[in-house]
Amino acid sequence: MTPATKARAAKPPSEQKTLIVPAIEITQGRNRKAFSFAVDGKLLPQFTAVSRVARNDANAVTGYQRPEVLSHISQIRKYLESDNPMLPNAIVVAFDRTVVFKSDEAPSATGRIGSLHIPIPDDDEEEKPGLIVDGQQRTAAIREAAIKRFPVFAVGFIARDEDEQREQFVLVNSTKPLPKGLLYELLPSIDAPLPDALARRKLPAVLLNRLNHDEDSPFRGMVSTPTSPKGVVKDNSLLRMIENSLSDGALFRFRDPISGQCDTDKAVAVLKHFWASVQSAFPKAWGLPPKKSRLMHGAGIIALGFVMDAVADRHRSRNVPTRLQFLAGVIPIVEHCRWTDGYWDFGARRHVKWCDLQNTPTHIHLLTDHLLAIARTH
Repeated sequence: MTPATKARAAKPPSEQKTLIVPAIEITQGRNRKAFSFAVDGKLLPQFTAVSRVARNDANAVTGYQRPEVLSHISQIRKYLESDNPMLPNAIVVAFDRTVVFKSDEAPSATGRIGSLHIPIPDDDEEEKPGLIVDGQQRTAAIREAAIKRFPVFAVGFIARDEDEQREQFVLVNSTKPLPKGLLYELLPSIDAPLPDALARRKLPAVLLNRLNHDEDSPFRGMVSTPTSPKGVVKDNSLLRMIENSLSDGALFRFRDPISGQCDTDKAVAVLKHFWASVQSAFPKAWGLPPKKSRLMHGAGIIALGFVMDAVADRHRSRNVPTRLQFLAGVIPIVEHCRWTDGYWDFGARRHVKWCDLQNTPTHIHLLTDHLLAIARTH
């Protein structure tokens, strides 16, 4: 329990304001309880809060929710203020242990009927007993709508800690449109078993997280993510580069083909060594926004990822090529690159101005073939 939760639990019942709602309790898994109940949506802010995704001083992810999308909330609000609105989907709430289910019935094969006792904090500054796992936008819209009340369905569960809340948030939202950046930031902190699609995304997310936060990484603090929006390199660009290499490039050799486990330290070392050599080879183009340097642009990142794979392949006798070995493979392409000015010469009378290079399959293929042709002849 958090200090605020302990303090609330220690209050005598006579001093607590408690919301009591009829509920149905069911048991899932190995004795995990879930509660279905109805409540006036206008009351949700009294006992629920939203855990904003952020990072603490140690660069660990805290919270799990995406920021409120004002346009989406506005649309839901207008609908709620119409003549005959209906929101059939349940709000999902993770409760702390101060919330109690009471019933005089013995559990049946499907569940039992009773009531959920939810303590209401004395003021808005006190920690709420519930955190919204799914339904943030709907809750905000009900709160803002010019209506007196709006009953909603809700499903609650008692969470062990914030890690379990985060796990449920990812699992609930994995089948809905969830910002990929937020999903990738949350995945490294999830230890629970994940669906295959999410499990495949976790390793690239772990490697990206290391690139953005390890002290010796050339990309430290440079990756634009939901918790680091000021970064100059888009997280999706680096993720695509990492996924390509994990599929059949330099990073593939560090994966167990059967278990899928990966020697992440060696994989991260390859990434750090290569991109540190790129930083050394192109100091004037490094660290600029993509609009000023196509080196930090999706096309440049992805194309250079294939150069990394090609150079690493020459040094297969070493698990991790050194920075100097990578630099020796990068130097030959330097005079042929136009990251910040001039025109790319792709041959066959095809010239592309540096700032016209786009993150499209056509331009990525052109740039990749161009750089690999040079790198492989030296």
